[in-house]
Amino acid sequence: MGIIINVDVMLAKRKMRSNELAERIGITTVNLSILKTGKAKAIRFSTLEAICEVLECQPGDIMEYVKDL
Repeated sequence: MGIIINVDVMLAKRKMRSNELAERIGITTVNLSILKTGKAKAIRFSTLEAICEVLECQPGDIMEYVKDL
């Protein structure tokens, strides 16, 4: 798959729901869901920055690269 999105992990650690995160970063819950499931083709740096700010984390906490086997 390549890039794995771990937003759910950080949401659980912060005891936050997806709809609260979406509201706080200014995107729809549908777009956040697309990102969380790995179906997004891209992410804006402003969105990534907002996620990191709200979840108090680094980009590497929510995204990881896994080499295809």
